[in-house]
Amino acid sequence: MEPKVVIVTGASRGIGLAVAQSLLAASHKLVLVSRSGGPFQELKDRYPSQVEYLVADMTVADTAFRVTELAILSFGRIDGVVINHGVLSPMTRIENASVEEWKKLYDANFFSALALTKEAIPRLRASKGRIVYVSSGAATGAYTAWGAYGSSKAALNSLAAHVAVEEPDITSVAISPGRVDTDMQKELREKGTEMSKKDYDTFKADFEEGRLIKPEQSGGVIAKLVVSARLEISGKYFKWDAPALAEYRQ
Repeated sequence: MEPKVVIVTGASRGIGLAVAQSLLAASHKLVLVSRSGGPFQELKDRYPSQVEYLVADMTVADTAFRVTELAILSFGRIDGVVINHGVLSPMTRIENASVEEWKKLYDANFFSALALTKEAIPRLRASKGRIVYVSSGAATGAYTAWGAYGSSKAALNSLAAHVAVEEPDITSVAISPGRVDTDMQKELREKGTEMSKKDYDTFKADFEEGRLIKPEQSGGVIAKLVVSARLEISGKYFKWDAPALAEYRQ
């Protein structure tokens, strides 16, 4: 496959870093974004012709423009975008919710994704490219105290579907990566005190009994999707291990 140019957000750790590492191993060119930067310089040193990066908060107004411009200035095109950044908290029952905290979460999980989508569409239209939105099982299910996170991911699924309808040359999919062994799962175990005990105990047991998914597993699927997802699946939401995605797990 000819190398593609891909933007990956939330790329300094967890799923985003796993996606980046998989794409770099396949010789693709990346623009990486996160608030912390993490291992970006190390990746740049290892893959000098394949990596550019931006240490920035996706909720800041001009970040979406800056990252797309960096891709164009560095590599001349954009073939794919992985929108992976996001936050879990606040984890509270709706009766205890702070509307302002929900707005901040929506800025991180949805509106910043919308901003990057809007900036990338003209470039992806030209390249017949792809957007992969990292969603969650919480988008289609409900857990006590997950209202903010789950509803924001449901909105992300809807955004993926609407991009597919409006942009027939862009393949747009939303993917649930499953219960992945990341810092977000650690945060859930530490802060999920308002969850129902039954639900909380299932997450805790998955960790303690070694059932959490490795970032490389679902991250590898996302990496393949962003460079080779078929147009026929555009607009849809899948769990990372869905039968329909078997070809992307090989």
